[in-house]
Amino acid sequence: MKGSPRDKRMSEGPAGVRAPAGIALSVVLPAYNEAANLRATVEGALEVLRGLGGRFEVIVVDDGSRDGTGALADALARATPEIRAVHHPHNRGYGAAIRSGFTAATLPWLFFTDADGQFDLRELPTLLSETARADVVAGYRLRRQDPWFRRLYAFLFGRVLVRAVLGVRVRDLNCAFKLIRRDLVAGLDLKSDGALINAELLGKAKRAGARIVEAGVHHFPRRVGTQTGGNPRVIVRAFRELLALRAEIRAPRAKVER
Repeated sequence: MKGSPRDKRMSEGPAGVRAPAGIALSVVLPAYNEAANLRATVEGALEVLRGLGGRFEVIVVDDGSRDGTGALADALARATPEIRAVHHPHNRGYGAAIRSGFTAATLPWLFFTDADGQFDLRELPTLLSETARADVVAGYRLRRQDPWFRRLYAFLFGRVLVRAVLGVRVRDLNCAFKLIRRDLVAGLDLKSDGALINAELLGKAKRAGARIVEAGVHHFPRRVGTQTGGNPRVIVRAFRELLALRAEIRAPRAKVER
């Protein structure tokens, strides 16, 4: 809405930031019961991507939604050739949705964000401007707009446990605003189905010698729908997957070729 805090904050954000000309980009949008948010997120993405001037595709991954998200994704895909819809017949988890989107992608750079509208795709050039010196550009929320218990879990899991177990040191492990080289992802053999996907991605990228750069982005309150990241089952699953990942990620990996 014109004049909203969102617009004011964006006016203070990526002013003057320029993305590399002609970059080819696959945008992955995992979506679980996001029928109320999906259209606005996709339309915002299209506006930004068309302004970049390069090739792009938008891949919506419906992770077994029950609210019409899948049907809406199909309708958007029929209306716009750059949009594709991928469907899971049942809910498999956030990591599985990210991996399905990566598998479906065809362009040299991968970007993923959530379909819930808590990030503004107009800040994508902030990440793209780092591609000359990075294999992974990890966004971090300048001010996280989540309940206190989600912020506490994020601190304990991302800033304490994952740092200790995997050696991954980033400001905001689970920030859903990341840009990655597709050829790097192809060699990482990602397996996480749940919330551990970010830790696995960054941990394996670090082990492979990837250059990881961080960039601050704004975060906005969810306007419609319910978050699932703070669900106790999601948290327990992430801890279980972390223990399983620990031994694998410590094994030596080949260096990234540039």
